[in-house]
Amino acid sequence: MRWHLTDVIVDTAYKPKARLLLAHGAGAGAQSDFMQQLAQQLAALNIEVRRFNFAYMQRFIDGGKRSLPEKMPLLQAEFSRQIDKCPADLPLFIGGKSMGARVASLVSCQQNVQAVVAFGYPFHAPKKQHWRTEHFANLACPLFIAQGERDAFGNAAELTDKSWPAVQIYWLADGDHDFKPRVKSGLTQQQLIAQAAQFCSRKIDEVLLAQQ
Repeated sequence: MRWHLTDVIVDTAYKPKARLLLAHGAGAGAQSDFMQQLAQQLAALNIEVRRFNFAYMQRFIDGGKRSLPEKMPLLQAEFSRQIDKCPADLPLFIGGKSMGARVASLVSCQQNVQAVVAFGYPFHAPKKQHWRTEHFANLACPLFIAQGERDAFGNAAELTDKSWPAVQIYWLADGDHDFKPRVKSGLTQQQLIAQAAQFCSRKIDEVLLAQQ
């Protein structure tokens, strides 16, 4: 199957220490408010961000007709092609929001990928118990997950007794799948997005320091 690689949105950093190839979730594209806010926060922490739309999302943006995402092997192939397009001048990290994070974790075996960062990993569909973690035992690099405590796709209570050698989870207080806390928490979505970006930056620093 052939497809057109979608344009990449680059959020530049003043003194970039790394590059993060960031994929969107199933329902909203690379230009969503969440993705824009996250990319801006990451760029402010000296991480260059490259955002792209999967082909099904770009078709919706161009033509206005919504469709379901392609099957996972096709999404993986698209992500891999985006990895191949990345320049080699900075250490490469990959990740995404929700579905984009899952795809990233499935293509993490590519040689130049340092680690994967997930912003809300879809451990399972809401109210379903089919877990999407079979590959966690065989990850080729670390997987760092920023997860809302109330995330319907995998909350703090459900994950208390679960662990995987290459996976680290950072819990965002009272956040849902979009990192939105309840008003009574006294927190805002912007604050949780900023915390997730800071977590990502710390983990990138740890990976790079370990290589020195």
